Amino acid sequence: MVAENFDHRFDVGRSDVDCWETLVDVARVSSWVSVVSDVTEHDHLARYSAVLEDRLGPFKLKADLDVSVTSLTEPSSITIRADGEDRQVGSRITVDATLGLQPVDSGCSVSITGRYEVTGRVATMGASTIRQKADKILQEFTEAAKRDLE
Repeated sequence: MVAENFDHRFDVGRSDVDCWETLVDVARVSSWVSVVSDVTEHDHLARYSAVLEDRLGPFKLKADLDVSVTSLTEPSSITIRADGEDRQVGSRITVDATLGLQPVDSGCSVSITGRYEVTGRVATMGASTIRQKADKILQEFTEAAKRDLE
Protein backbone atom coordinates (compact mmCIF):
# COMPACT_ATOMS: atom_id res chain seq x y z
CA MET A 1 0.00 0.00 0.00
CA VAL A 2 1.14 3.52 -0.80
CA ALA A 3 -0.47 6.36 1.16
CA GLU A 4 0.35 10.04 1.19
CA ASN A 5 -1.10 13.27 2.57
CA PHE A 6 -1.23 16.38 0.42
CA ASP A 7 -1.67 20.08 1.14
CA HIS A 8 -1.66 22.80 -1.54
CA ARG A 9 -2.61 26.43 -0.94
CA PHE A 10 -2.78 29.54 -3.09
CA ASP A 11 -4.45 32.95 -3.09
CA VAL A 12 -6.65 34.45 -5.80
CA GLY A 13 -8.07 37.92 -6.31
CA ARG A 14 -11.73 36.86 -6.34
CA SER A 15 -14.05 36.65 -3.36
CA ASP A 16 -14.74 33.33 -1.69
CA VAL A 17 -18.39 33.49 -2.86
CA ASP A 18 -17.29 33.96 -6.50
CA CYS A 19 -14.76 31.12 -6.20
CA TRP A 20 -17.37 28.86 -4.61
CA GLU A 21 -19.58 29.05 -7.70
CA THR A 22 -16.68 27.75 -9.80
CA LEU A 23 -15.66 25.05 -7.33
CA VAL A 24 -19.12 23.47 -7.20
CA ASP A 25 -19.32 23.31 -11.01
CA VAL A 26 -18.31 19.65 -11.13
CA ALA A 27 -17.96 19.47 -14.92
CA ARG A 28 -15.57 22.42 -14.86
CA VAL A 29 -13.53 21.20 -11.89
CA SER A 30 -13.22 17.68 -13.28
CA SER A 31 -11.80 19.14 -16.49
CA TRP A 32 -8.85 20.39 -14.44
CA VAL A 33 -7.49 16.83 -14.21
CA SER A 34 -6.64 15.13 -17.49
CA VAL A 35 -6.78 11.60 -16.05
CA VAL A 36 -10.45 11.98 -15.00
CA SER A 37 -13.28 11.47 -17.50
CA ASP A 38 -16.89 10.36 -17.82
CA VAL A 39 -18.06 12.31 -14.79
CA THR A 40 -21.72 11.67 -14.05
CA GLU A 41 -23.78 13.50 -11.47
CA HIS A 42 -26.18 11.21 -9.60
CA ASP A 43 -27.19 13.64 -6.85
CA HIS A 44 -26.05 17.29 -7.01
CA LEU A 45 -23.33 18.04 -4.46
CA ALA A 46 -23.76 14.56 -2.99
CA ARG A 47 -22.88 11.65 -5.30
CA TYR A 48 -20.99 11.25 -8.59
CA SER A 49 -19.18 8.64 -10.63
CA ALA A 50 -16.11 9.08 -12.81
CA VAL A 51 -13.34 7.15 -14.53
CA LEU A 52 -9.67 7.57 -13.61
CA GLU A 53 -7.46 6.44 -16.47
CA ASP A 54 -3.69 6.69 -16.60
CA ARG A 55 -0.50 4.78 -17.29
CA LEU A 56 1.88 4.02 -14.47
CA GLY A 57 4.97 2.14 -15.60
CA PRO A 58 3.82 -1.05 -17.32
CA PHE A 59 0.28 -0.70 -15.96
CA LYS A 60 -2.60 0.93 -17.77
CA LEU A 61 -4.95 1.84 -14.94
CA LYS A 62 -8.66 2.37 -15.51
CA ALA A 63 -10.65 2.68 -12.32
CA ASP A 64 -14.35 3.40 -12.01
CA LEU A 65 -14.69 5.84 -9.14
CA ASP A 66 -17.59 6.36 -6.77
CA VAL A 67 -17.39 9.93 -5.50
CA SER A 68 -19.34 11.06 -2.45
CA VAL A 69 -19.51 14.48 -0.83
CA THR A 70 -18.89 13.71 2.83
CA SER A 71 -19.03 17.27 4.15
CA LEU A 72 -20.37 20.50 2.72
CA THR A 73 -20.23 23.95 4.28
CA GLU A 74 -21.36 26.53 1.75
CA PRO A 75 -19.55 28.69 0.67
CA SER A 76 -16.35 27.67 2.40
CA SER A 77 -15.55 23.96 2.07
CA ILE A 78 -16.43 20.70 0.40
CA THR A 79 -14.97 17.31 1.29
CA ILE A 80 -15.18 14.33 -1.03
CA ARG A 81 -14.25 10.68 -0.94
CA ALA A 82 -13.41 8.95 -4.22
CA ASP A 83 -13.06 5.21 -4.14
CA GLY A 84 -12.42 2.92 -7.08
CA GLU A 85 -10.90 -0.27 -8.33
CA ASP A 86 -9.28 -1.47 -11.52
CA ARG A 87 -10.08 -5.17 -11.59
CA GLN A 88 -7.88 -5.83 -14.65
CA VAL A 89 -4.78 -4.54 -12.88
CA GLY A 90 -5.92 -5.55 -9.40
CA SER A 91 -5.50 -2.17 -7.75
CA ARG A 92 -7.62 0.06 -5.57
CA ILE A 93 -7.50 3.84 -5.22
CA THR A 94 -9.00 5.96 -2.46
CA VAL A 95 -8.84 9.75 -2.22
CA ASP A 96 -10.18 11.89 0.59
CA ALA A 97 -9.90 15.58 -0.29
CA THR A 98 -11.15 18.93 0.96
CA LEU A 99 -11.36 22.13 -1.04
CA GLY A 100 -11.49 25.07 1.32
CA LEU A 101 -11.95 28.80 0.86
CA GLN A 102 -10.92 31.45 3.36
CA PRO A 103 -11.52 35.17 2.77
CA VAL A 104 -8.37 37.32 2.82
CA ASP A 105 -7.88 41.05 2.20
CA SER A 106 -6.97 40.60 -1.46
CA GLY A 107 -9.63 37.97 -2.30
CA CYS A 108 -9.53 34.45 -0.93
CA SER A 109 -7.14 31.68 -0.03
CA VAL A 110 -7.82 28.28 -1.58
CA SER A 111 -6.65 25.09 0.10
CA ILE A 112 -6.62 21.57 -1.30
CA THR A 113 -5.86 19.04 1.40
CA GLY A 114 -6.31 15.35 1.87
CA ARG A 115 -4.91 11.87 1.54
CA TYR A 116 -4.71 9.21 -1.15
CA GLU A 117 -4.08 5.49 -0.91
CA VAL A 118 -3.14 3.05 -3.67
CA THR A 119 -3.12 -0.71 -3.10
CA GLY A 120 -2.64 -3.78 -5.25
CA ARG A 121 -0.37 -4.36 -8.22
CA VAL A 122 0.07 -0.67 -9.05
CA ALA A 123 1.44 -0.11 -5.54
CA THR A 124 4.32 -2.44 -6.44
CA MET A 125 5.69 0.40 -8.60
CA GLY A 126 6.85 1.93 -5.33
CA ALA A 127 5.93 4.91 -3.24
CA SER A 128 8.25 7.36 -5.02
CA THR A 129 6.82 6.58 -8.48
CA ILE A 130 3.23 6.88 -7.27
CA ARG A 131 4.05 10.04 -5.30
CA GLN A 132 5.57 11.64 -8.43
CA LYS A 133 2.45 10.79 -10.45
CA ALA A 134 0.14 12.09 -7.71
CA ASP A 135 2.19 15.30 -7.36
CA LYS A 136 1.91 15.84 -11.12
CA ILE A 137 -1.87 15.40 -11.00
CA LEU A 138 -2.19 17.75 -8.01
CA GLN A 139 0.01 20.32 -9.74
CA GLU A 140 -2.14 20.09 -12.88
CA PHE A 141 -5.28 20.57 -10.78
CA THR A 142 -3.80 23.51 -8.84
CA GLU A 143 -2.56 25.32 -11.96
CA ALA A 144 -5.93 24.95 -13.67
CA ALA A 145 -7.73 26.09 -10.53
CA LYS A 146 -5.52 29.19 -10.29
CA ARG A 147 -6.22 30.01 -13.96
CA ASP A 148 -9.98 29.60 -13.64
CA LEU A 149 -10.28 31.37 -10.30
CA GLU A 150 -8.24 34.46 -11.17
